[in-house]
This record gives sequence, structure tokens and C-alpha cells, in this order.
Amino acid sequence: MTELIRERLKGVPNHPGCYLMRDRRGVIIYVGKAKNLRRRVTSYFRPGAKHAPKVRSMVDTVYDLEWMKVKNEAEALLTEASLIKKYKPHFNILMRDDKRYLALKADASSPWPRFQCVRIVRDDGARYFGPFPSSPIVRAAKDFAEKRWGIRECDDLVPCEETHRHCHADVIRTCSAPCLGRISMEEYKVRFDEACAFLDGKRPEVLEEVEEAMREAARKNDFESAARLRDTMFALKEMTKSHFVRKSPSMREEDAKKGLADLAKAIGLPKPPRIIECVDISNLFGTHNVASLVVARDGLPDRRYYRHFRIKSFTGADDPRAMAEIVRRRYGPGSTLLETSPRADLYICDGGITQLRAAREVFAELGITDIPTIGLAERQEELVFDDGRPNLLLPRDSEALFVCTRLRDEAHRFAITYHRNLREKAIRESVLDEIPGIGEAKKVKLLKSFKSVYGMARASEEEIASAAGVGTEIASAVLKAVRAVTHREDRE
Repeated sequence: MTELIRERLKGVPNHPGCYLMRDRRGVIIYVGKAKNLRRRVTSYFRPGAKHAPKVRSMVDTVYDLEWMKVKNEAEALLTEASLIKKYKPHFNILMRDDKRYLALKADASSPWPRFQCVRIVRDDGARYFGPFPSSPIVRAAKDFAEKRWGIRECDDLVPCEETHRHCHADVIRTCSAPCLGRISMEEYKVRFDEACAFLDGKRPEVLEEVEEAMREAARKNDFESAARLRDTMFALKEMTKSHFVRKSPSMREEDAKKGLADLAKAIGLPKPPRIIECVDISNLFGTHNVASLVVARDGLPDRRYYRHFRIKSFTGADDPRAMAEIVRRRYGPGSTLLETSPRADLYICDGGITQLRAAREVFAELGITDIPTIGLAERQEELVFDDGRPNLLLPRDSEALFVCTRLRDEAHRFAITYHRNLREKAIRESVLDEIPGIGEAKKVKLLKSFKSVYGMARASEEEIASAAGVGTEIASAVLKAVRAVTHREDRE
């Protein structure tokens, strides 16, 4: 495992997402997905892991990795498929060759346009909706659109008598039958365009029609029809909410732009905030009290302006007091950050009302009244205010909430990484010094061989003895000490 990989693994979040592995040339050699990124990614590099030969070969080739968080497992599936088809990684042969998701093709260039379920999205001028990981959703949407707008299902441009004898779509499927002259080509194409607009999420009133029909059926005790309409409505909502493959930079920027507009409306800002700062406090029972400040520009993280802080004004655990110190050090007189970092249009405190009040008190003390400040309570992902407004619980699939939680997660990751580094440094200075037979020279040898106490904890007794040049008794004492410390920290 490279030192770069070791560092990357520290920041992998417990969140659904996709990960990419690269070789020394920077070439993507594997793309994967996971319900829990941290659990999946770290499993590849666990000492003693018994991988299949193919996986072992891949792990030995990996030089760097990156990951991306997504909203749910469905988006992870689709993002993974999209990346594999784009980059064709060497170790993704199985999925690359035999797994494709269903999409809906709409070819408007045909004389009588219709919808087709396909598994290959081509650059052929046609419109494609999807792909989607659930085939029933695509088929249900196709069936609904054909019935609702009278779209043809057959592919005969002019059906002969024999063909029409076996085609009853105009009777039992409400086909508009343009091939028989029931409606004009112009009218048919208007219907087809309306169906495409619906599938594109631009006709929400149609969903309201389905929902009302479902409720009406339930009122008449026609529960079989109500259940069928309910299933149709759920499928159509999945199809039309366009949650598929949000991967390209332009898509991310579009989502972020929408999220900022929605966030501004939700919290009463006159315009979307261009620069957002978020602060997270981290400590372990009051020791190594640190904070991180991360910045989003136009809704996306801007790592140039990330900063770490060690709390200096007090010792012990007091998150509100620490939050106040960070505001003062960020915006107070003499702060170098006033010149080097852009001023925030929105300041987010990771925490509840006490952290928020502490931050706002310092802003008031500094005479700063034009930086809106809110809290983000982690338990229910609520936005917190201290001006009399109740907490605001945004919808779980809200882009506004995603902008806030993504930045909060970045702040948390950045603070935890810094905190872990400080803790590890303290451990290096203490735990090995307390073991009889381990002097400064042997401590240096161990750290050089295993890089950290975590590396030592994963080693065997023989490896410890060999690296430090000590007997099994001392090696056993080293293992016992470092495993006790790392196990305790992992639990905490």
C-alpha cells in the first residue's frame, strides 16, 4: 500500500458512492460502488485479506484512489455503470461486458415516432430517457405514455390488412392510430412531444391527474384499481425525477446552482450565496481541541481556502466557546484570512443553537451584520436559526439540503483528519516510550517500518520483532500496547 493510499483511506466517508482506483500513470484501472464507501474501500487494503487472484493483482497495482458521494444506491449503480462504459477499466471486464441498464429511446425523426426500450444508448440523434437500474420503472413509464398520449407501439409505417387484423391497439390501448388516418401527422407529433416533455419531468400536472385518479378509485372502494394506479404513480415519479447519472461537471454545477437557489429561498436570503463557509469542532474528551473551516464556491467545495485551527484560548471540551474563537480568528482584527480568503455570503456552524449563538455573538461584537449565519443539527439534518424562527427540516432529496450536508461532511472529514494526526503524534510520543526495551532508536525503526501505530497494530509479532531487532517478549508488549490504544480510539 502506498503512502498516498494510506492518507486517502483516512478521509473515506461512511456514505453511498463510487470509487475509482488508478495506477502510477494515473490511468483508471477499476471503478466500484458501495452502500458504505469506507467499509468497502478499506476492505481491499486490510492486512491479511484473502483476495481472489484477480483482486490481489488489482490491489497490488493501485497507486491512488478517489471517491464521490451520491444520494442513494440507485445513483451509485448508474454512476458506476456510466464510468465503466466511459473509461473501460482493465479490472471491470465482467460488468463492462455483460451488464447494461434499460433506457427509453424516443426517435422523433421517424414518420410515426414511438418509444423503444433499449440497453445501448447511442449517439444517433434520438432522445434517451435513462438508463435506470429498475427495468419495471422504464416499462411502466413507456406503457403509461403510450396510453396517455396515444403513441403507437407497432413499427409498421402503413399496416396491411393482415397486420391490422392482429392489431387492436386502437381499441384496447387507446392508440391514436395515425397510420389509419385517425389523426394527422402534425397532431400525432404534438402528442409525441408532450409525452417526451412529461418523461423529461416538465409536466408535473400529469402526475397529479394519476394521483387524483388513485384517490377517486379508493373512495369508490375500487382498491384493485387504486393499487395499480399507486404503483404506476410511484414508477412515473422515479422516471421523471431525473436522478440518473449525475456525474459530469456540468451536471454537478447545475445541481449546485439549483441547490443554492432553493437554499436562499428556504432561509430567506435575497440571492443565492456564492461563498459558503462551514466550521466543525472536533475533540476527544477535551484533548486535541481542533476546528476545520471549509469553503464552497457556487455550491461546490473549493479546497484552496480550507483551514485547520488548534483551539488556543482554553482547554477542555466546549464547542460553543471553540466556535466563538474560530469566528474571531477568521474575521477579527489582524486576521491574515481577511486578505487571503473570500468573505462568506453564508456561514454554517456544524451543531445546534448553542454553537450558532456563540458565533453570532462574536459577529455582533466585531460589528459584522451582513453575513447570514445558521446552524446545521446533525441528528435530523435540521437548519437552525436563533432569530425566533423554528428549525427547518428540508426534504431529504432536496438539493438545498445536499449543498449543506456535503459541505458539513467535508468540514467533519477535514477536522477528523487533523485531529487524528494530532492524536497519532501524541501516541507516538507516549505509548512506545512506556514499553521497557524500546528506546529512541528502536522507536524510530518501528515508525519507519510501519509508518504509524495503526500500522504496528496490524502487524504480526514476528514482523515487530524483526523491524525493531527485539525478542518476542518485547514485540508482544509493543503489540499489546498499540492495539489497546488503537482499539480504544476506533471505539471512541
